[in-house]
Amino acid sequence: MGGLAQLAHAAGHDVSGCDANVYPPMSDQLAATGVRVIEGYGADQLSLAPNLWVVGNVVTRGNPLMEAILDRGDAYVSGPQWLADNLLCQRHVLAVAGTHGKTTTTAMLAKILDDAGELSSDKPGFLIGGVPDDFGCSARIGGGAHFIIEADEYDTAFFDKRSKFMHYRPRTLVLNNLEFDHADIFADLAAIETQFHHLVRTLPARARIVANGNDDALARVLARGCWSELETFGGNGQWRVEAEPPFDVSHGGERVGSLHLPMAGQHNRLNALAAIAAANHVGVAPATALAALSGFRGVKRRLEVRGMVDGVTLIDDFAHHPTAFAQTIGAVRALHPESRVVAVFEPRSNTMRSGAVNALLPGSLAAADRVFCFADGIDWNVAQVLAPLGSKASVHGDVDALVDAIVGYVEPGDQLLVMSNGGFGGIHARLLARLAQRADSAKRAA
Repeated sequence: MGGLAQLAHAAGHDVSGCDANVYPPMSDQLAATGVRVIEGYGADQLSLAPNLWVVGNVVTRGNPLMEAILDRGDAYVSGPQWLADNLLCQRHVLAVAGTHGKTTTTAMLAKILDDAGELSSDKPGFLIGGVPDDFGCSARIGGGAHFIIEADEYDTAFFDKRSKFMHYRPRTLVLNNLEFDHADIFADLAAIETQFHHLVRTLPARARIVANGNDDALARVLARGCWSELETFGGNGQWRVEAEPPFDVSHGGERVGSLHLPMAGQHNRLNALAAIAAANHVGVAPATALAALSGFRGVKRRLEVRGMVDGVTLIDDFAHHPTAFAQTIGAVRALHPESRVVAVFEPRSNTMRSGAVNALLPGSLAAADRVFCFADGIDWNVAQVLAPLGSKASVHGDVDALVDAIVGYVEPGDQLLVMSNGGFGGIHARLLARLAQRADSAKRAA
């Protein structure tokens, strides 16, 4: 919704909005753009008298402002519907969907198309669920024919229970992977597969689907019907990337170049491969895409190094699902094979808080040398779930106590990996400050 507000502002609208607990980097972006942000959902905001209320999917019945809007009979629309009607309807939409890797793949695709249009006015628009360092913003209208969007399967609004991606009508669709998530709205994986099937049913015959050829759930989705062009990527796909350097990329068995990606992990190489294949559908040669990705600077909160203090490297990552935990830990391990990897996480997402994926949790963290968990307000026994990890895992219910425990454990050379899809109580800044204090104390003692 923050990105959408920026797009509406850039389109010439006077935009304000409200939310609870707005935090960086989106709060910084909105302030820089000039979009007024109001904390909370007070009904007194009716006095703003906008032409239209654009409603995000976190708003439910009982929300005081929404109830006042309904009582007064004001016009309202969902965010995805407004976007479709006002910005996407005349453009070639490239959408990236799937459980994991959407933000990074969307940012990679935007980078590729942006570089391809560098000498023309054909700059793509985009809406990304993160802040790519190549652009410094999560949304841009652009001036060209293409619009790249992160396509989430989460529901649209309290009055529209379709997945958000149903509104985008893509001509190029990336399907990265699919597993159970969003336990607050989906009963099981089959229910999510049905939403993806509905999306596939809406694509025109000349559209192209770029799908992970190694994903069983996606295979089931496509087996229910596919009426568009289909290309696959991954180990069994038409597009492939080798798992070892120099990470050669091939299409249809023919080598097209090598992938020099400034990011670790096979999952990121697969994200890049999907972006290359999607860009190829709109005329970008693989060599051009590979050149663009060699300069890809990443996305904030995706393996982002927040600082190195007292010999400890602090890495921030948005991982909030066991599969993402395993991939992220594996990527850090591959980058720093001689270092200890210390994982810090909080079960914050609705899926994690529900306990729906508890069985996957110990295995997903097993490759870390030490695991710290912040588990405030969780209904299930986190310590019991993490028991298979033995003494290398501990659970804390207070952020201050958690910081104390981490600072007391980490040593120079450690890779300290913090994984959360929220602000995590400002733990990153707290850890860096405490590590700096530790270093100063050691100097004084010497």
